[in-house]
Amino acid sequence: VQLVESGGGLVQAGGSLRLSCVASRIIFSINAMGWYRQAPGKQRELVARISASGSPNYADSVKGRFTISRDNAKNTVYLQMNSLKPEDTAVYYCARDIREGSGWSHYWGQGTRVTVSS
Repeated sequence: VQLVESGGGLVQAGGSLRLSCVASRIIFSINAMGWYRQAPGKQRELVARISASGSPNYADSVKGRFTISRDNAKNTVYLQMNSLKPEDTAVYYCARDIREGSGWSHYWGQGTRVTVSS
């Protein structure tokens, strides 16, 4: 499995960014894909996940501002981030999420840094 994220950067509060994650060496269309983030000194947290069928779910902190989508023809998952806040500053990771019982296991990309200035 190989996951390569892009699209991070520095943006002012209220701005937008779109993150992309290209997957290879997997059958992309049958996998749930997630975006996670880890801010300095904090645990990695789920931002959004999209099922193989395209159903999304979001962390409460990003609902209404972020949109996850996927393009199976391009083996790519996106995270559109609008109305960014300084507290969105983190390294964002793409993951292949595999359901295991009541939890999930993950295969991670290398991450892309998002910095939101106030």
